[in-house]
Amino acid sequence: MSFSLINHPGFRLLLPIIFAVASISGMDGIIALSSDNQDFTYILPYILLGLAILLSQPFNQGRTGLIALVMAITYYLIQSRLQVPLHYGTARIEFTLLALLLPVSLMAVFIFPDRRIMSRYGAGFLAILIFMLGWCLLIIQHFSENDMSWLWQSYFLSLPNVSPLPLVVVLYSVLMCCVAAILILTRNESTDQAIFASLLLASLTFSLFHVDYVSSTFFSLAGILLILNIIATSHELAFIDQLTNIPGRRALEAEMKHLGRKYAIAMLDVDHFKKFNDTYGHDTGDDVLKLVARIMADTNGGAKVYRYGGEEFTVLFKGKTAEQSIEYLDELREDIANYDLVIRNKDDRPKSDEEGTQKRGKGNQSKVVNVTISIGVADSSVAAKPVKVIKAADEALYRAKKGGRNKVST
Repeated sequence: MSFSLINHPGFRLLLPIIFAVASISGMDGIIALSSDNQDFTYILPYILLGLAILLSQPFNQGRTGLIALVMAITYYLIQSRLQVPLHYGTARIEFTLLALLLPVSLMAVFIFPDRRIMSRYGAGFLAILIFMLGWCLLIIQHFSENDMSWLWQSYFLSLPNVSPLPLVVVLYSVLMCCVAAILILTRNESTDQAIFASLLLASLTFSLFHVDYVSSTFFSLAGILLILNIIATSHELAFIDQLTNIPGRRALEAEMKHLGRKYAIAMLDVDHFKKFNDTYGHDTGDDVLKLVARIMADTNGGAKVYRYGGEEFTVLFKGKTAEQSIEYLDELREDIANYDLVIRNKDDRPKSDEEGTQKRGKGNQSKVVNVTISIGVADSSVAAKPVKVIKAADEALYRAKKGGRNKVST
């Protein structure tokens, strides 16, 4: 499976839902299998969530590790405190508090930067969890010493045929899942998927609490999804260029091992990039690289694009010769040359609304410029090894530069 697909927001949203629907559909088989392996079924969520916590440390994905920690604590509380009828003792208030505070605990990871879990940030998050647990103990103690039946008859009314959870908590859980889903679709960060998957599976656990082995099933799935999230995010950090959001040189080197016999490789370079950087600043230079990468991503002809390094990019055409790829490369060159890049003078940006009004009265401080690229392309007919094809494409790029720039050379 392509990691670009795994990191797509639609896939990140649908994968936990698919896991959940498949598990609910096959629940009878899961119950039978779990009954035959009760001891392993009981510890499996601890194993998977513990593995997610351990993996988060070396991969610097502390938020996902903290989410796994919250899920592990929640599973422990379910197994140690809620394996009794909900009408027994304080089980019902403990059940409700757990369902209410789990989304809050998961969302609390956004307070902290995504650093290693074994750090002062992890310690700070743990302090928040301890505070929540202490607050819950006080509420449970107050509940056990006072008649709180009015609470269940009014605010915490439940519909037993739907869910043992109070109706208001069910609606609250649905709302929090929707918020997490919106975060995936609008921001598409790995933490968003980790929270959505955990919220969805935990909410289903509470809503289907009467089903045998429901907690071990859904919390095991949560552990699997968190591990997959860590792996996919680690791949993205290693293979995707963080500035331009297209694959980097390491991804190109991996792809070069699976090219087949017929392919073309084009090397692209932004013309006069150093002069552009010196004139307009490195921030504007970064904007140029992002622009080139964004337009490159729409290259036709089945092209795969990569940032090779600095202002140099690579376009790979599998199954095509250099001559067959020229029309697509020339189209790309023209699209970039014809794009008007608006440059604002950052030193002249207003420091207040009043200053901004005065400057707007003096006219527009923006400037429109165009950038061009030179391209060299070679194919597998010139050499047996991809490294040598790249070298030939580099030589063609040099000829394009010497020939006046803003052109394609083979």
